[in-house]
Amino acid sequence: MLDSTHDPRPHAVVIGSGFGGLAAAVRLSARGWRVSVVEKLDAAGGRAYVYRQDGFTFDGGPTIITAPYLLEELWAMCGKQLSDDITLKRMDPFYEIRFDDGTVFRAFDDVARMKAEVARINPSQVEGFERCIADSEKIYEVAFATLADQPFHSFWSMLKEAPDMLRLGGMRSVFSKVSDYFTDEKLRVAFSFHPLLIGGNPLTTTAYYCLIQHLERLHGVHYAMGGTGAIAAGLVRLAEGNGAQFRYNAEVAEITVKNGRASGVRLANGETIAADIVVSNADPAWTYSRLLKTQPRKRWTDGKLSRAKYSMSLFVWYFGTNRRFEDVYHHAMVLGPRYEGLLRDIFSGKPLVNDMSLYLHRPSASDPSVAPPGCDAFYVLSPVPNLTSGTDWAAEAEAYRARVQKRLEETIMPGLGETIITSRVLTPQDFRDRLLSYQGAAFAMQPQLFQSAWFRPHNKSEEVEGLFLVGAGTHPGAGVPGVISSAKILDELVPAGAEFVRR
Repeated sequence: MLDSTHDPRPHAVVIGSGFGGLAAAVRLSARGWRVSVVEKLDAAGGRAYVYRQDGFTFDGGPTIITAPYLLEELWAMCGKQLSDDITLKRMDPFYEIRFDDGTVFRAFDDVARMKAEVARINPSQVEGFERCIADSEKIYEVAFATLADQPFHSFWSMLKEAPDMLRLGGMRSVFSKVSDYFTDEKLRVAFSFHPLLIGGNPLTTTAYYCLIQHLERLHGVHYAMGGTGAIAAGLVRLAEGNGAQFRYNAEVAEITVKNGRASGVRLANGETIAADIVVSNADPAWTYSRLLKTQPRKRWTDGKLSRAKYSMSLFVWYFGTNRRFEDVYHHAMVLGPRYEGLLRDIFSGKPLVNDMSLYLHRPSASDPSVAPPGCDAFYVLSPVPNLTSGTDWAAEAEAYRARVQKRLEETIMPGLGETIITSRVLTPQDFRDRLLSYQGAAFAMQPQLFQSAWFRPHNKSEEVEGLFLVGAGTHPGAGVPGVISSAKILDELVPAGAEFVRR
């Protein structure tokens, strides 16, 4: 059993080392806490885990950085500069969208270039684009710049913001709001797909997430040289520089509770670690249903958790080729023939359908370090139903991978099959078993209106004193900016180490 008898600082145990857990470890350790991070996997990163094989480096999850100032804040807290450790490359364009008929749309931060792209698709839609970006900025200023790093553990805090939320269209979906600006179906897709990046269905995700368009233009879309894993490694170094300790291959079996207050954790091997507070970066549904399964819960009961709406999952294929595909952009989306129908199929939990839309990431287009000379590194992501669909991924994975390969060969990567020299896949079953995601959902609860802000699992647990939640499943939500902001909220909820009084 570990204790803090030789260190007078109050002790925080952080469960999980995804970006939320890493940011929490940096902030708490910089504010005078003794921090222990316990991680189930053999390395840090969570969904941003790094796979290395056959000379290739594959980012396991997130591939873009859209609000680098949030990372700069963490480095500044430790008296350092982000640029000393991490090189960010701004993407221009952000990404390319290939529609099923072969039309390509490119997204830029420059408004004039975006107008030209819109006009190239449909000249009559430029006025709608201007209204779209103006409204996106208004939503961003309220829903992200003002509220993303503010706690919503009080119902009254939400009521105070309700007028702005309603005024900005929070009762509507992203797709519905975007359809006010565009009648062209291609442009409706190009300006409404963004919720998929954080696990939301554009047809049901609250229109607050139209803010992503302004977020991208304001702060840019960036790639971290060396891969997103380089940022995870940098955050580990920051926390360790403040004295934080990391324990890998250390799965937490239970959050221990004494007199209604979190008192530490018990690991799967039976070891206990005492703590003054516990911060869970695990999926909130896993935290409450498994790590607190013996505790009475008033709000997040097993029944309530099972009734919540969870995000889709992902099928991800990582592969390397023995030649370079110079015509493939760093970030490319290869869309299928359906949009609304495909989204309904994916989020309704139906079995796998025949058509698909893909996101293709080619980091070696910008970064030669992730692939051997003359080779290319890729990952291709297909949104798929979570495990409520009943799909047997052990039986289906290879057949689905082959379908993904065929789709790429038919569209932007002819001859792909002859060039593949390394390969691995990640399925919804891996999200459940490896990453402990409820129902194998890739992004925890969907960002619908009544699963956002106060309605989402709170950063300060409603069930146990001294327990705090960070990461995609809590406020403000999924995506790298969201999970890093969830850790920033701890500054409002947890006193500095010197001010903490043990109970």
